[in-house]
Amino acid sequence: MFKKDNWDEILQALTANVFRTILTAFGVFWGIFILVILLAAGNGLENGVKKGFDGIATNTMFMWSQTTSKAYKGLPKVRRYDFRNSDVASLKEAFPDLLYVSPRNQLGDFNGTNNVVRGTKTSAFTIYGDYPELIKQQPMDIIKGRFLNQQDIQERRKVAVIGKGVITELYGKEEEAVGTYVKINGINFMVVGVYNSKQQGGNAEQEQKNIFIPFTTFQQAFNYGDKVGWMALTAKDETSITDLKPKILEKIKALHSVNPADERAVGNFDLYEQFNKVQSLFNILKIIAYFVGTLVLISGVIGISNIMLIVVKERTKEIGIRRALGATPAAIRGQILSESIFLTIISGMLGIAVATGIIALLNMALDSMPPNSNTMFANPSVDLGVVFVALLILVGSGLLAGLIPAQTAINVKPIDALRTE
Repeated sequence: MFKKDNWDEILQALTANVFRTILTAFGVFWGIFILVILLAAGNGLENGVKKGFDGIATNTMFMWSQTTSKAYKGLPKVRRYDFRNSDVASLKEAFPDLLYVSPRNQLGDFNGTNNVVRGTKTSAFTIYGDYPELIKQQPMDIIKGRFLNQQDIQERRKVAVIGKGVITELYGKEEEAVGTYVKINGINFMVVGVYNSKQQGGNAEQEQKNIFIPFTTFQQAFNYGDKVGWMALTAKDETSITDLKPKILEKIKALHSVNPADERAVGNFDLYEQFNKVQSLFNILKIIAYFVGTLVLISGVIGISNIMLIVVKERTKEIGIRRALGATPAAIRGQILSESIFLTIISGMLGIAVATGIIALLNMALDSMPPNSNTMFANPSVDLGVVFVALLILVGSGLLAGLIPAQTAINVKPIDALRTE
């Protein structure tokens, strides 16, 4: 491998018919190129989707009350019930693996009737009653002021955290929002913070038009008593909320005398389960990328093997002369394998280089896009380990491609080779 004469012979053999060599190498080039591009595209799509989950506590489920569908303990088959404050305390006590049990209430929405007034301006927004831990469960950045705190909850303060969309509709261009007052359903609330939602996609604009007030203040100001609209439950990292869900539903049914077999009485949405489904989808896409790329690469390797057989046939007389002059079968085999491996590695590395260049250009284009763009594609890339594995595949492919032609070469008898015209 380190003899200059061997390399001169390899280059001479491959450049004897340049067009044929290029066409032969293209199969391997295209196979490794497709493999890298497919893997990078899969990673880019995965990163884009996961970016939509950025800041969200994915180990979370949402739970709300619905109409029952089965009679139980003398209660009618169809009845409506509500969650209560006591349910929150019961769940925290019964399930120590829950990190957060956040009760939530909601009033109006941004498409409804006007419910918020400031000066001469009025508009419709979604009003949420929440606890301070919501900011650890839902993606948002506090760009001015602060979020709700425990003191707000305990003292039932009339304070509010508003989104950038609220400022756009109720405030002037240079007007400071923090410290001002907004009137929600006739009740004044002081703005203590402004947030920017991290959420992307179709609901991004809507998420900027929310107003958050303390949960206890919401219940008192809008006559909700101890009613809880729904709950956001987040499990600790070492525990899956999906595993806890059946026991949580069983507990809440027992608290409200709901038939244990009633599947309709408690609505729920398991974010962790959905996140795992998305992750499984990307794992399948990665397997498909490897499968398709490998098949294309194999077709290229077969092409190299076929061409090397033709090369051996063309050089039959040369091989016979070398054998007659004392060349060992190992030397002949090594020469053919060296040519095959060299052609495979050079074409494969070129495929990796071109694919890497395209990925770099694509990343530059994505980086130049506005931060709030709703693209579902981000940072397409391939791990260094994948490139290393690809190199090993190329070396192995080169050996396989040259093995049959090399064996054919050493099987040629010198006397028969010298007779070949």
